[in-house]
Amino acid sequence: MKWKRSERLVDMTQYLLSHPHTLIPLTHFSSAYDAAKSSISEDLAIVKGTFEERGTGRLITVPGAAGGVKYIPDASREEAQEIIHDFMDALSDPGRLLPGGYLFMTDLLGNPGLMDRIGRLFAARYKDTEIDAIMTVATKGIPIAHAIARHLNIPVVVVRRDSKVTEGSTVSINYVSGSSRRIQTMVLSKRSMQGGQRVLLTDDFMKVGGTMNGMKNLLAEFDCEPAGVAVLVESEDMQEERLVEDYVSLVRLREVNEKERTIELVEGNYFREGGN
Repeated sequence: MKWKRSERLVDMTQYLLSHPHTLIPLTHFSSAYDAAKSSISEDLAIVKGTFEERGTGRLITVPGAAGGVKYIPDASREEAQEIIHDFMDALSDPGRLLPGGYLFMTDLLGNPGLMDRIGRLFAARYKDTEIDAIMTVATKGIPIAHAIARHLNIPVVVVRRDSKVTEGSTVSINYVSGSSRRIQTMVLSKRSMQGGQRVLLTDDFMKVGGTMNGMKNLLAEFDCEPAGVAVLVESEDMQEERLVEDYVSLVRLREVNEKERTIELVEGNYFREGGN
């Protein structure tokens, strides 16, 4: 089958978007489309220009016999602000207020389109950071972790509150919950991690950072180190000291008034260099 250039461009773009952070040899495209490498190079130049103009990401060329091209997802500041404010608009609905000042977010975490956009934002923020895996605690952090992992093309590690027979032998630690100040347990299968890995920690909500701190301690048990902390929503609590200093958040929950049923949200520190 002889591919037209327009057909190659569409298929090539789809392939690159589906394989982020993966070095793809030019011979792969040349063989797939039965085209000369010179034609493939011209096609990739068009795709590269479109990605950069749209702010979709970068297309990096690696020279040499073992080289190829690699797609790095990105997001323009304008797109990032649009996604964050769309999320804030949905989250500020007074109908989300739960007893105790909590917010109902399950439906948003279950929205695949929204999670994919948010995952790309975090992936863009950490695009130049060496990361081998993403870790989160079951269950609400799982959709965010998978969304980020999809755009960084790395595996997800899920920490649980109790051990499962299907997990095999496990490592468990006790940690102090930042919000309730209660002793809680984290459990992770020994087969989940390899020593020396750099891991991005993520969760849907962070108040004081006890859970994040617990995951950091769990990483130490595997001789791994944190590569960053990504939080969907952080709480602005001036009365308690934050246990985690360096993190990136999309939204900050400033105040909840149950009596007047109001929710005050502001942008997190996503656009701040280095996070907190």
